[in-house]
Amino acid sequence: MTKAEEGATLSAQEKAALKERTRELKAAKKGAEAEQAVLDAISALSADERPLAERVHALIREAAPELAPRTWYGMPAYAKDGKVICFFKAASKFDVRYAELGFNEPANLDDGNMWPTAYAITKVTAAEEKKIRDLVKTAAS
Repeated sequence: MTKAEEGATLSAQEKAALKERTRELKAAKKGAEAEQAVLDAISALSADERPLAERVHALIREAAPELAPRTWYGMPAYAKDGKVICFFKAASKFDVRYAELGFNEPANLDDGNMWPTAYAITKVTAAEEKKIRDLVKTAAS
């Protein structure tokens, strides 16, 4: 084997490291694409709903940065371990009176024998910001 050929041979550890780095890069690209899909879904909303969705998105990302943004049935959603924990449902999507912040079964919101899994949102003030942060932190834990 020539010196050039020896330099081109990778050890098992180097090969494993390259494979892991490739997986990381693919995951980062997929994550960036998913985040962009959420931002695109929000930007497609009406001028009335867009600011509400943008604020909810920002609050969720702030409260639980470990949740992965993605779209779910065309709506902004946030997942942990591939399972949607919470989502924003625009009123216009279903021609209803109010938007919703919803939580799916993997959310850790259990409280006794009965608890809410969706919250109507018409406006986000400081009180709603705190409630959203608290709910999302709890749901993601």
